[in-house]
Amino acid sequence: MSVRLLGIDPGLVRCGWGVVASDGVRLVHVAHGVIRPDTREALERRLLALHQGIAAVIAEHAPVRAAIEETYVNDNARSALHLGHARAATVVACAAAGLSVMEYAPATVKKSVAGSGRADKGQIAFMVQRLLPGAGTVTADAADALAVAITGAHWGPRLG
Repeated sequence: MSVRLLGIDPGLVRCGWGVVASDGVRLVHVAHGVIRPDTREALERRLLALHQGIAAVIAEHAPVRAAIEETYVNDNARSALHLGHARAATVVACAAAGLSVMEYAPATVKKSVAGSGRADKGQIAFMVQRLLPGAGTVTADAADALAVAITGAHWGPRLG
């Protein structure tokens, strides 16, 4: 029996999402996309757009679990705080739908998909397309989200 997992690459400007189906060790691409809140809107409206977007993805694709990339903290405290808000909006959408959420460090995601914790976005996108041939061409944000989903399927509790 195949079960679905949602991967999320959170962001306040672009939030990537990807859904994969796991049937034992076999992974199959289900869907992917990017939620793009209107950057001219106030912060609370953008967060609501993220929440509603992830809620719609969950309603449409019925994942049983979610995986999200942990926040990478840089020198810009304001950017880190906004990213934290974006993560929270997506995690709350998952929790409201009854999904458990696993978190993975960016290096863990990169190593899981590309074999190196220092892989760049191009390498991640290339490996996602190799691991999920049905995905076709994917943007960097959607590729990152699919990579998070793949990591969740490999490292999380057994699905199904």
